[in-house]
Amino acid sequence: MRSSLLTSFYALVHTYHLPPLCCKPSLWYKGPQASHCDAWDTAKLAATGPWEGSQNLTGCMLSCKVLTGGGHILRPHGWTEWNPGFPLSIDAKCHKDLPRDIQFDSEKGVDFVLNYSKAMENLFINRFMHMFQSSWNDFADFEKIFVKISNTISERVMNHWQEDLMFGYQFLNGCNPVLIRRCTKLPEKLPVTTEMVECSLERQLTLEEEVEQGNIFIVDFELLDGIDANKTDPCTLQFLAAPICLLYKNRANKIVPIAIQLNQVPGEENPIFLPSDAKYDWLLAKIWVRSSDFHVHQTITHLLCTHLVSEVFGIAMYRQLPAVHPIFKLLVAHVRFTIAINTKAREQLICEYGLFDKANATGGGGHVQMVQKAMRDLTYPSLCFPEAIKARGMDSTEDIPYYFYRDDGLLVWEAIKTFTADVVNIYYESDQVVVEDQELQDFVKDVYVYGMRGKKASGFPKSLKSREQLCEYLTVVIFTASAQHAAVNFGQYDWCSWIPNAPPTMRAPPPTAKGIVTIEQIVDTLPDRGRSCWHLGAVWALSQFQENELYLGMYPEEHFIEKPVKEAMARFRKNLDAIVSVIAERNKNKKLPYYYLSPDRIPNSVAI
Repeated sequence: MRSSLLTSFYALVHTYHLPPLCCKPSLWYKGPQASHCDAWDTAKLAATGPWEGSQNLTGCMLSCKVLTGGGHILRPHGWTEWNPGFPLSIDAKCHKDLPRDIQFDSEKGVDFVLNYSKAMENLFINRFMHMFQSSWNDFADFEKIFVKISNTISERVMNHWQEDLMFGYQFLNGCNPVLIRRCTKLPEKLPVTTEMVECSLERQLTLEEEVEQGNIFIVDFELLDGIDANKTDPCTLQFLAAPICLLYKNRANKIVPIAIQLNQVPGEENPIFLPSDAKYDWLLAKIWVRSSDFHVHQTITHLLCTHLVSEVFGIAMYRQLPAVHPIFKLLVAHVRFTIAINTKAREQLICEYGLFDKANATGGGGHVQMVQKAMRDLTYPSLCFPEAIKARGMDSTEDIPYYFYRDDGLLVWEAIKTFTADVVNIYYESDQVVVEDQELQDFVKDVYVYGMRGKKASGFPKSLKSREQLCEYLTVVIFTASAQHAAVNFGQYDWCSWIPNAPPTMRAPPPTAKGIVTIEQIVDTLPDRGRSCWHLGAVWALSQFQENELYLGMYPEEHFIEKPVKEAMARFRKNLDAIVSVIAERNKNKKLPYYYLSPDRIPNSVAI
């Protein structure tokens, strides 16, 4: 029996040109829809699979393990700890150490040093790139490195960045729309009173009553408290703050700031800045918040919660799921180049003395400390988009009507979940089949044990017990790699290219008193010419789509050839096209269109 099964297996490998990675076939049952199977339709094999006893299976799938000992292509590489407390990553020191199958087609195309330098050259700012310690003269001077593109978001940011409405809007629809939450109780560490903010309140209510009515929101940068600022350049002191920003929903349902405290512990040298303060006092307080938001966005929202998390899913998939497994076929497009881009980043960008150190106040190790602290808040529910929105009290479209990140994200989440349910129901006829799919369970366990370090508090499942759980898990994997990454990555040039709106570093400490800030002080606090240029090159390069980009719903490699799956893919694309139309219609005539979650702008995977 075993001999004849192996003979059939190797005949199929030869006939269908399967990659020569395999040595030991196991069976993957496709359920009652077996008549719709692909190349395996012709094989009627009797064998013992993950079920008790022998079964005659029409259209089974052969799963294979690599010759090196029972795993898949990445088993010889395994996991490694790049930094203590991080999610584990691929055990490879550089891009060329990776298996050829998961490398970029051309390593030159993802060379960060080359790409950032090219970006500065294309932006005509390379003449400034070595001018460290050289301050700009005033805000207008920043225009020397700003590429004006008419009627774009970046131009509008340049023209309106000082306005409270623009400041508040970015917490909803900028490139870090995941921090704002409804304030249900004023924190003791922010001793703000009604008297302080009454000129900002429009409903003749006390601050406490506004909180009760759900009109007060908060963004707390507590994560930055105690993080070491960049000390890699002894000629330039760099500084961080850990602000708390209180926001108000006015009668027009717009979000505006009403109080900012620049560090966590209240006191005489940590005043609460208000819109009623002197112009430059209030402006500098907002700039500190924008700088803090930039740091959390880059290191946590972007790096940790999309890049590193997607790498975990990718490594576990390659290690535990054979190439013929339907879940491998479903997910492989959504981890394309992710391990490669992260390996390259560890090699050039976020490593010691890497490019990240050049312009960022959290370089030189601060970014590592941030990830280590943020791991306590990285949970499975935080990756489930509807749950994450609800947990922050931001789910009401009636109360918060201009939260386009939420609205579009929910549409895309539901489209992905419907698609994964369609695929799961083709291959898994019952919850029991999910439970007994050992390769699937090994994949999920690998993510939990190695990626999330086996922490119960993470909420990541150790196993999946139903088709519903499997659908949600697959939706998390695909949404994180595609939609969530698109939402927080491709708007970086739009929102961060005007340096005062997203300073990557600050060269003076936060003010400790009111009434002393001048325009000259603000300019001297903002990044110097050299750091501004490196920052601009970075956000430009990171905001570009790849050549021959594959967008959500595009599966040109056709890992699936079964008719029911192809029909599910067609329905998925139709649903995504409908979402594109909805978003395009809403954006008509908007001065600030929101398009980062339009499916025709969402790449399949984290690859930049």
